[in-house]
Amino acid sequence: MRDILAYLKPHAGRMTLGFVIKFIGTIMDLFLPWILAYLIDEVVPLRSVPLILLWGGAMVVCSVIALVGNIVANRMASRVARDTTESIRHDLYKKTAYLSARQMDWFTVPSLESRLTSDTYNVHQMIGMMQRLGVRAPILLLGGVLVTLTLEPVLTLVLVSTLPLIGIVVYLVSKKGIPMYTKLQQAVDSMVRTVRENVSGIRVIKALSKSEYEKQRFTKVNRDVVARDTKAGITMAVTNPVMNLFLNLGLTLVVIVGAFRVNAGVSQPGKIIAFMTYFIIILNAMLMVTRMFVMVSKGSASAGRISEVLNAGEDLSIQPLPQVGKAHVEFQNVSFAYHKSETVTGISFSLKQGETLGIIGATGSGKSTIINLLMRLYDVNKGRVLIGGRDVKSIPSEELHRMFGVVFQNDYLMADTIAANIDFGRNLPREQIEAAASAAQASEFIDSLADGYDHMLTAKGTNLSGGQKQRLLIARALAGKPSILILDDSSSALDYRTDLKLRQAIREEYAGTTTVIVAQRVSSIKHANHILVLEDGRIIGSGTHEELMDSCGIYQEISRSQMGGEGLA
Repeated sequence: MRDILAYLKPHAGRMTLGFVIKFIGTIMDLFLPWILAYLIDEVVPLRSVPLILLWGGAMVVCSVIALVGNIVANRMASRVARDTTESIRHDLYKKTAYLSARQMDWFTVPSLESRLTSDTYNVHQMIGMMQRLGVRAPILLLGGVLVTLTLEPVLTLVLVSTLPLIGIVVYLVSKKGIPMYTKLQQAVDSMVRTVRENVSGIRVIKALSKSEYEKQRFTKVNRDVVARDTKAGITMAVTNPVMNLFLNLGLTLVVIVGAFRVNAGVSQPGKIIAFMTYFIIILNAMLMVTRMFVMVSKGSASAGRISEVLNAGEDLSIQPLPQVGKAHVEFQNVSFAYHKSETVTGISFSLKQGETLGIIGATGSGKSTIINLLMRLYDVNKGRVLIGGRDVKSIPSEELHRMFGVVFQNDYLMADTIAANIDFGRNLPREQIEAAASAAQASEFIDSLADGYDHMLTAKGTNLSGGQKQRLLIARALAGKPSILILDDSSSALDYRTDLKLRQAIREEYAGTTTVIVAQRVSSIKHANHILVLEDGRIIGSGTHEELMDSCGIYQEISRSQMGGEGLA
């Protein structure tokens, strides 16, 4: 919560002015019943029309000032809430973009999306509500009590006796409500995750006729959100009827006591009418306080979730480590675990600049994990990862990531032109973009399009075939002229002829680039300088294609099943 309050400091001047205007407008509201009581008890008996018009005009002036003041203050409050939330959302998005892969795994993408949307909205509502009602409600409440003390001290004591009971109820309910709203937001995270999965896999869902199953999944999480929201709402709603009960009991006592006092001649009808009006003002102020506590409960829960992300520490800090060795890429006895059990164990290899490493193995054998560790998306648990003799832990992230051109297994294309997707915001020359597309074997199909490189793609490139998408992604990786090229199962949708042309183009046009190819097909890595065969996170075979065909049984089996007699050649 303190982190969120820090965002209000730049708007302190505007908030102070808004509070002053709101204060003046609220005071005018409090003057109205007092003027009415004076008018009834003191002015009307004089039968002076000019005095009645004068005091009536004073009531009109107070009403106008109150109306204009509240409107202006509310507009200022809305602007403060808008600008503050914009800053929070900006910093939250920026922080999310710099979270490490491990931190992303911890928070989860659906939860971060929920924090960026519904949680920031709740904070926006809280900030606006606090400015609109946070000044008006206490002034009406305290001011109403103070004015009634000057009118009828005895009746005021009747009223004040109910306030401690109301305060206790509000405190207890609010204390219970905040954890409930935290759980509600966690349920919203689950719903967002389910929606993302459904949207991402809509084609598979339809192809397998699983629409009804997915509807049931969504219904389950949706009902969970509704149940938690209902439970929190019912808990917080207790304050309204309880407050109404106490205040209306107090109002009944005021009417009874007031009637006796007027009948005894110790009070006047105008004062009783004014007192009743103030009682209604105080009642409305307490209802405002209730609404405010509900919104603050929601906002506090959301602010805590936002602060968790904003306060997340630097997971991949830069460490001053000495340079070791001269190899371009080197793994020294590397072990790593995403959770408790190790995903890869004892991985060691070395590459000179311009060499190609092929990695092959069954699903879940740790192939992509090696890529993640090389790019320092995660830190190793044991061993060292070196680039140019420098431990990746000692290389600033911007410098490190500029070394790479990478195509991941589940990469994406934006809803933009082909040229913009290859450029990817790097402001590359058009010739460099076209050269990369040519090397990636994408220029042929791009040139066949009516608008060529200006052809618009849909989100995720759904208006392209799988092979076309992969070629564009490879072109994007090549366009930056990286010193290390990583292709993580990026040619699975290419035919063998195109795959062969692609590898030839990379060897000829990017000869100084060290290449790491993760593949399921032996043909994609057959001509690599080094090949690693992985099983259960361990290297069970290492060498060239010919060496592995002589020494590694699993590699022989893969090669025979994919390439037949050619695999033995």
